[in-house]
Amino acid sequence: MAPRKNFRNQAKKEVKPAAVVNKNGVKAEATVAASGGGFSGTKIFTWFMVLALLGVWSSVAVVWFDLVDYDNVIERAKEFRFNFSEVLQGKLSAYDADGDGDFDVEDAKVLLGLKERPVSVLLREAKEESAVKEPDAVPPPDDDAAVPLPPISDDFIPDDSRDEATHPYEDENNAIDTKGELVEKAQPQQTVEESKQYNDQPGSLETKETVQLRYNAEAESVPEPEADVEPEVESVPELKENAEDQPKDKLQEKPKKKKPKLLNKFEKTIKMEIDAAEKLRKKGKVEEAVRAFETLVLQYPQSPRCRYGKALAEDGLAEKMLSNDMLQKAIGTYKEASELPNATPDLIKATLKKRAERQQFLGRMRGALATLEKLVQIFPEDVALKNDLGVAHLLIGDNKGAKRIYEEVLATAPSDGFAKVHYGFILKSENKIAESIPFLRDGLESGHPGTDDGRFYFHLGDALQRMGDDSAYKWYERGHLRGHFASVWQRSLYNVDGLKAQPWWTPKDTGYMDLVKTLERNWRIIRDEAQSVMDKTTGLFVPEEENLREKGEWGQFTLWQQGKKAGEACRSVPKTCGLLERYPEATGCKRGQIKFSVMQPGTHVWPHTGPTNCRLRMHLGLVIPKTGCKIRCTNDTRAWEEGKVLIFDDSFEHEVWQDADSYRLIFIVDVWHPELTQYQRQTLSSI
Repeated sequence: MAPRKNFRNQAKKEVKPAAVVNKNGVKAEATVAASGGGFSGTKIFTWFMVLALLGVWSSVAVVWFDLVDYDNVIERAKEFRFNFSEVLQGKLSAYDADGDGDFDVEDAKVLLGLKERPVSVLLREAKEESAVKEPDAVPPPDDDAAVPLPPISDDFIPDDSRDEATHPYEDENNAIDTKGELVEKAQPQQTVEESKQYNDQPGSLETKETVQLRYNAEAESVPEPEADVEPEVESVPELKENAEDQPKDKLQEKPKKKKPKLLNKFEKTIKMEIDAAEKLRKKGKVEEAVRAFETLVLQYPQSPRCRYGKALAEDGLAEKMLSNDMLQKAIGTYKEASELPNATPDLIKATLKKRAERQQFLGRMRGALATLEKLVQIFPEDVALKNDLGVAHLLIGDNKGAKRIYEEVLATAPSDGFAKVHYGFILKSENKIAESIPFLRDGLESGHPGTDDGRFYFHLGDALQRMGDDSAYKWYERGHLRGHFASVWQRSLYNVDGLKAQPWWTPKDTGYMDLVKTLERNWRIIRDEAQSVMDKTTGLFVPEEENLREKGEWGQFTLWQQGKKAGEACRSVPKTCGLLERYPEATGCKRGQIKFSVMQPGTHVWPHTGPTNCRLRMHLGLVIPKTGCKIRCTNDTRAWEEGKVLIFDDSFEHEVWQDADSYRLIFIVDVWHPELTQYQRQTLSSI
């Protein structure tokens, strides 16, 4: 039986090479055989099987030991979409990530996220993208010549060197945002002298010596690069009774948008590089933007626009890092940009306005004033800058300086609404009530930017009330509809949204029953200590300084204010203070006071509201005449009783009459609104 053919047997057979006859007639084996048997088909198949088995076991090992992260490989392949045909054709230079012209290990590190891309490459890519999307810049007219800027010297009016000045970035987490109300932010601390010029209670704005006009530094916008300089005027249709009576050209008139010219002639040749860096900043990549602008500043040290971009990027980085130091660096860079030669007028204006704004952020009010004064010197015809300068004077308590500025503005621009409301406010602070009304009213009716502010509605209504004009409530209603007041009655400006609002409270409503019982049980002890310090020669009771009286005498002796003891006051009334020490809802109320209040016969206190809805006010009757003393809160009028506590929310309108034959003495204790959380009580700013 013939043996069965198979690959194994076939491999064992010896194959002899065929004989070949050469020219001499001698048989010789084939050259291939003589040389050792050749590379036969059998051997090829054997090596193929060996390699196949190696491949299989290698694959098994890779999978079993998880040597390759296949998910990551697939994700990278999707992300960069490598084209295998390009690899075969030697086109990997398209994936050059480090800008050296080829594809190598360093490029792979960048693509895999192991190494950052160089700034030069980022600029190049952004520039190429800008070149595709943006048309070529049109050359400006010849009148775009730069205005030389005199150097700004720090000793012009030196920046405040107060270390305790607070930066809003550091406190913005503590802010309580209130819908339709002013956003609460911790305010920069002032020196002892300046603190007297500031008072957070809106009802105290009328004093002759003081001014309390607090501004959010973000309110006045500065034009961003390539943005419109002049903001559109916001219309206030409800402030005009009959719009049909207005001239059609006035109703349809809209301010023309003006695009700032921030580039000088040379900078237009490097516009694509500037735009590339600017694009990083606008996308929020502030660290990369800072590096990009630093590179441009090194390359073009005399470019104002490059340095301005660097300042903006540093400003954005300061906000991201919540860093005062970085913000101070940005302020310095703004100054450098403004002092470079060949800076365009628009760039000088934008740079210095931004610098003044950031100085105010850091509490450098006098430095901001110096910057704005320099701006007005350079641009004397710019009314908006003069208005800003007037605000800067108000922020340091310089009413006279602000008044002079606004008189200059109104002399040249008599219809300027911003100047009108501020000038009216100053007149009211001088107790020129009747004179202030037309300026406040006309300014609000103008609808100009910066006029739609709850403080101006507040003071116009208050002035009208003092003149006996019932139209005050029309303005309070408008302020409410504009979102500045919680209601016509509740007109506080520093509020936390969502708190229970009612004019009168019971002890049970407040949850402070223990405090109320302590006060009522010990009212005689409190009364006796108060009477012991009522001697005018001691000077402990001081006249009310908020200009809330129409007539009469009203004195107060403060024990706690803004959550802290008032000096050595408790030494004079130790028992009273001892009773209150264990009630942090009162002694720790940073938005209230604890004080004695004595009112003489013939006194009338104007209708007014407190500054915040974050507190409730307790009145403990100590010495109360039988008739003639009463207090109204909204439309509910009540009277005090000796040894009893009245509780009301003084953010609602209230009014006091003292028509008795002898003095009235009460003890006032402010407490936190019971619905405020512990966190809010700790983080709310003081008033």
